[in-house]
Amino acid sequence: MTTRTETIPLVDDTELAVTVGEPEAAVRGGIVVLHSARGVTERTERIVEGLAGEGWLAVAPHLFHREGAARYDDADSVSEGAARVSGASVLADSDASFGWLADHGVPSDRMGVLGFDLGATAALVVASQRALGAAVTVAAAGVATPLADGLPALLDVVGELTCPWLGLYGETGDPIDPSDVDRLREAAHASGAVVDVVVFPAAEHRFDADEAAPVQPDPLEEQGGEGTRTEARNRVLNWFDAHLR
Repeated sequence: MTTRTETIPLVDDTELAVTVGEPEAAVRGGIVVLHSARGVTERTERIVEGLAGEGWLAVAPHLFHREGAARYDDADSVSEGAARVSGASVLADSDASFGWLADHGVPSDRMGVLGFDLGATAALVVASQRALGAAVTVAAAGVATPLADGLPALLDVVGELTCPWLGLYGETGDPIDPSDVDRLREAAHASGAVVDVVVFPAAEHRFDADEAAPVQPDPLEEQGGEGTRTEARNRVLNWFDAHLR
């Protein structure tokens, strides 16, 4: 299984680059993958590839395309790039990605969104304003205070969730106050959507070869030997299995 990059024309006469993973057999549904603050890294490509291997048509929009970048490697660029992401830009890029899935035969009730880090925050914004089948976030920050000037605080939008949401956090290492996670969970239940927020104890952070900083353990990678999948990875896949039907 390999990924490829395509471009989608946007209404502002720019083009959105997307990294795509396509199943070799029947397509079960489609998932938009919103990348971390470092952009489209090898890790993002592995996630897209892994989802495609499970039967999902996966598409990862390059959220930094307006700055002419696919990824950032140094801390200053990461911060500057993340600061320029806005709710409007995230919705525009996600809408284009959902449109791409629709053009490939995926109905809206079988579309989901999966986000990591910055992308997790963006995914909750999308899931509060677009009708989807399911949403999963890993380490969504910006709970009480906006992560960037153009993004809302998650407490301000999560009560408007339109679909089932699974939120994953680590008890240690994530830059999110545990009390904020509790507040986010409570606010999300007010939406009436199915909500499951899981905090993993003593989350072990690691370095990826393509990352310059520790990252949240990847729920879509096999760990502990061939054929063994982490509990987090199983939760992500099971969530999409259960709700994208």
